[in-house]
Amino acid sequence: MNDLTLPDSAAHWHRRVWSLSWPVMAANVTVPMVGLVDTAVMGRMPDAAFVGAVAVGAAIFNAIYWIFGFLRMGTTGLASQALGARDPAELTAVAIRSTVVAVVIGGLTVALQGPLMALLFRLFHASSEVESLASTYFLIRIWGAPALMLHMVVLGVLFGLQKMRSALALSILLNVTNIVLDLVLVMGLHWGVQGVATATLISEWLAAVVGLLLIYRILGGRRAPLDSARLRDRAKLVALVGMSGNLVVRSFFVQLPFFVFTLIGATLGDLVLAANAIVMQIFMTMGFALDGPAQTAETLCGYAFGARDRRSFRAATRYTLIWSAGMALMLSLVIAVAGNTFIAWLTVLPELRQSAGSLLPWAVAGPLVAVWAFLLDGVYIGTTQTATLRNCMFAAALLYLLTIWLCIDSLGNLALWIAMMVFMASRGVLLGALYLRLERKLPDPQLA
Repeated sequence: MNDLTLPDSAAHWHRRVWSLSWPVMAANVTVPMVGLVDTAVMGRMPDAAFVGAVAVGAAIFNAIYWIFGFLRMGTTGLASQALGARDPAELTAVAIRSTVVAVVIGGLTVALQGPLMALLFRLFHASSEVESLASTYFLIRIWGAPALMLHMVVLGVLFGLQKMRSALALSILLNVTNIVLDLVLVMGLHWGVQGVATATLISEWLAAVVGLLLIYRILGGRRAPLDSARLRDRAKLVALVGMSGNLVVRSFFVQLPFFVFTLIGATLGDLVLAANAIVMQIFMTMGFALDGPAQTAETLCGYAFGARDRRSFRAATRYTLIWSAGMALMLSLVIAVAGNTFIAWLTVLPELRQSAGSLLPWAVAGPLVAVWAFLLDGVYIGTTQTATLRNCMFAAALLYLLTIWLCIDSLGNLALWIAMMVFMASRGVLLGALYLRLERKLPDPQLA
């Protein structure tokens, strides 16, 4: 394990934040590219139902995997704190515990695919054609559940160790493989929705296997310190269960607005569903870019928290916030200038282009509204303050649902976008209001 140190000047902080953020941003850019290519290849089919089917199927899997996002987030926080505390044995224990949990959850997800599909599809009221295509997508992709959950654990360990370039290489492998297989199976072999789902399935398993081998090598393989007593440590296991439970609830309330967004959008017609899916792809691309500085905040704040260094913790928050704000402004400008070009690339249907173009201002506003929520999420995840995250996400989700309830009858689809902005803004406000309480958990440097 590398003996990493925290920066000691503004210039060094900027260099450290950038050196950790750019690989994450580069890796994250490849993630929405998969969704963009999925949408683009379906957008060249003769009916908007193909785009809608992939949107519904992807929404279901995003909901499932985001609920279990604690596998990545919790592992990052625990690994970064073990690194900051100079505890290699605990770092190995964190990786093993998380891997076991990922295998169990992934296996249960596959085993319960029948009732899970019946429950989730009952919530949607899409056309029969969309539902039929989305069912085909689901029954193929579900077999990748264990692989993707293992991939999340691998990323959590890599982020915690500040091995961002290794995470970049692994994410590129997964997503570029997915894109290439999309083009071969859908555009080349004309497999349609089955091709999109199969491409994702193969890519997820490839990334999982390669990622586990990478972690094995980084931790030293059989030479890594393995303390069986630590693995059975009751206090650690109880803490892991509690943290995981909080993150599951937190992830549920983070994902709920996106799921409800697609759920209600499906009742407004195939054209509205498809237009929302296209603009949401741009919106999600923005989110993946903002995740770069936010995930840097996870590892730097977690490291400083593990080292019990309040001054460095405050500096890590401040400098990652500066980079996040700059990134948000740049993203808004890019979307404003090139948004219609993105839409034209995603679909050849004139009516769908027009409908999606009318929603573009929401994607422009998204980065400036959401940046504070993304960055502070990273701070709280890195410090494993999961109860606070859970409570704030619950309150923000309630505000989202209240906004829809008040506006949906009079504003229709626009109510969905207004509610999404309310959700993002309230997350940032609530987490920001509690930040000083988080700082006070660390020793005051003036009293040291």
